[in-house]
Amino acid sequence: MSLVREQGARPRRQGLGRPPVPNPGGIMKRLLPRTLFGRSLLIITTPVILAQAIATFYFYDQHWERVTNNQAFGVAGEIAMVIEQLGRDQTDEERTATLEMVTRTTDLMVTFRPDERLPSGHRQSLYGILEHTLGRALDEKVGRPWDIDTHAMHEWYGINVQLPDGVLHVLSPERRLFSFTSWVFILWMAGSSLLLFTIAIMFMRNQIRPIRRLAIAAEAFGKGRDTPLFKPEGASEVRQAATAFLQMRERIQRQISQRTEMLAGVSHDLRTPLTRMRLQLAMLPEAQEVEELKADVAEMEGMIEAYLAFARGEGAEPPAPTDLGALLSDVVANARREGKLVELTLPELSIVVPLRANDFRRCVANLVGNAVRYAGRAWITLQRQGGHLYVLIDDNGPGIPADMREEVFRPFHRLDGSRNQATGGVGLGLGIARDIANRHGGDILLEDSPQGGLRAVIRLPV
Repeated sequence: MSLVREQGARPRRQGLGRPPVPNPGGIMKRLLPRTLFGRSLLIITTPVILAQAIATFYFYDQHWERVTNNQAFGVAGEIAMVIEQLGRDQTDEERTATLEMVTRTTDLMVTFRPDERLPSGHRQSLYGILEHTLGRALDEKVGRPWDIDTHAMHEWYGINVQLPDGVLHVLSPERRLFSFTSWVFILWMAGSSLLLFTIAIMFMRNQIRPIRRLAIAAEAFGKGRDTPLFKPEGASEVRQAATAFLQMRERIQRQISQRTEMLAGVSHDLRTPLTRMRLQLAMLPEAQEVEELKADVAEMEGMIEAYLAFARGEGAEPPAPTDLGALLSDVVANARREGKLVELTLPELSIVVPLRANDFRRCVANLVGNAVRYAGRAWITLQRQGGHLYVLIDDNGPGIPADMREEVFRPFHRLDGSRNQATGGVGLGLGIARDIANRHGGDILLEDSPQGGLRAVIRLPV
């Protein structure tokens, strides 16, 4: 006993107190687009964006910085030359001649204001790459206190340099400091990206459309609806998949038709020998063995009728828009005429869906018949949740054990106790009902009922 207690109390060696390790693959799956269209666009645009990002980085690193640096140092060098020449001039006339020569022979407008001083310790805050580059060039070439005015004139930069006897004012055109090819490059990159993205969207939509049509056709076929207008189109791989789908649909329909015809033929042919057996038994004197044989013949006739009902369910009834509430009302009305206690709860708004009305009516009738046969009372509820419709059939009977709820859908399978031969039936009712639900793209599940018995849930896609 102590050994069992020690083994039960032994803590796990791994995972205690440790936070869960994030799964990078799961994170990537959540971040990736869910649709093929989105993922295809991501595959196409990601290399383009990366290539343009690299090109932009190379442009700013090589072209912008180098060209701007050369232009800024050129302007700063000319200013340094002017300052050096002014230092050599002895008279005001010589200085005036020097400034006129600079203005005439260069793009700079240079004036000298004697006895003017720049504000002490003043240096304008530099925000852009151009201002930083020009400031560095002035520090290296001129080596005197300076100030840059970015708002001196439209498309002109003001540069003020403190000299020993005044301030040198220089106006430099923006084109001497800034290369407009950068804007052309940026516009070209943005325009080409937009053009490529638009072409990619148009191309991917044309490629995704056949895949989406194939998915719609497959979903409709799974719901038991026909898709006569579907044709293979698109890329060769998509055409191959669509052709395979059409061949599969044809094989399935052919197999269903062959199975239906065979089942109907065998069931019909069995009636003749059963009829002869019934007549021969009627001519025999009454005995216990004769009564048992008559019961066996009756059971076989019931099985044949079930076969024929199953075969009729495989018929070629086309789906049509059907008011599901009205169909359930008809089933309930028929059950009440037979003296069965059935209650129906419908939503306020009517629900119209494509159904094979006769087949689905047989499906619901089988489930309701089972419920009232073994319970005495049934409740039917129609609900719509998300993309599915639910028809709930509850009873207050003995129910079915949870581990046997899948077994009852097998053909000719009957449970002992409440589902035995004495209560009637040959074990095909639930199988036929599930088969009809499957051919509508749905299913039937068995659960515990809040009424105390069994709940049969018919789930249909909208």
